[in-house]
Amino acid sequence: MKVIRAKSAGFCWGVERAIQIAREEAQGGKRRVYTDGPLIHNKQMMSALSKEDVQEVGDYQSSQDLELQESAEKESVVVVRAHGISPQRRNYLKGLGLPFRDGTCPDVGIIAGKVKSHAERGYDVVIFGDPQHPEVIGLLGYATGRGHVVQVLEDLEKLPVFEGPVAMVSQSTMFTHEFRKLSSRLAEKYSGLVVFDTICGATKERQSDLVELVKEGAEAIVVIGGKHSANTRKLAKLASSHNRPTFHVETAQDLEPSALKPYATVGVTAGASTPEFIIRSVCERLESF
Repeated sequence: MKVIRAKSAGFCWGVERAIQIAREEAQGGKRRVYTDGPLIHNKQMMSALSKEDVQEVGDYQSSQDLELQESAEKESVVVVRAHGISPQRRNYLKGLGLPFRDGTCPDVGIIAGKVKSHAERGYDVVIFGDPQHPEVIGLLGYATGRGHVVQVLEDLEKLPVFEGPVAMVSQSTMFTHEFRKLSSRLAEKYSGLVVFDTICGATKERQSDLVELVKEGAEAIVVIGGKHSANTRKLAKLASSHNRPTFHVETAQDLEPSALKPYATVGVTAGASTPEFIIRSVCERLESF
C-alpha cells in the first residue's frame, strides 16, 4: 500500500507550547502538574505526560470544582489547558493557592481579546463554534453576557435583535467556508457587522493539505486524532465530503486491514493534538498492508 502523508499533520505550535509549559513546570517529575481538564485532546499524549506527573483533573469543559491533593514530597502547580478558560475560571484556579501557569494557545488568547474589547465597547459578539467546546465556553466568559454562539444558519435566525453594534469571531478550529457563509448572512442583517476571521492558520493548513491528498490520488483517507478533538473531527468530515472513504483512528491498533486493503493509495493526516510517534506508527502499519 502506498501512503501519502499530508504536509501539515500533527502538533500545531499552540499544542507544542502547552506541552512544553507542562513539562517545564513538571521538571521531569520533580513537581506535580495539575491540568484543568485535558491539556490537549489526545489521551495517548496525556498518558505519556502522566509519566512526568502531569495529571489531568476536573472535566472536559473545566466546570467542576477541583479537589487537589497536596503532595508532601513535592510542590504542585496548576497549568491552564491549550483551549483557554473564562476569566471566572482563571480567578477560581488562581484562588486555589498553587503556583499558576497559563498554557492557553496565543491564537485563542487573541480571540478572547477581541471578544473582551468589543463587549466592553457595547458590541454584541456572535461566536461561530460548538457551544459545548471548552474554547467556546472560555470565550463566552469574556463577553460579559453579550456573547451568542451559532453553528448553523438556523442558529442565526434564532438570535435576538441587536440594537447596537455587532461583531463576529470564530472558534479557532472551524471550517473557513462555513464561517464565511454565516458571516455573510449576518452582514445582510447588520450592515455594520465587524468580522474577524479567527480560524487559526494551522487549521486552515490542515484543511487545504487534506484537499491536496485527494488531488494526489488518495483513494481513502485516514485521519488520526482524539475522538474529542474538534479539529480532527472536522478533518474527517472534510475528507468524507470529497467522496473518499474516511477512517478516523486514534492509534495504529484501530486500523482494520480488511477495510483498508482494497485501496492501493491511502492519504494520512492528523489533528493538531496528535503526537508524531502515533502518526509514524499508523503510516508504518498502513505500509505493511
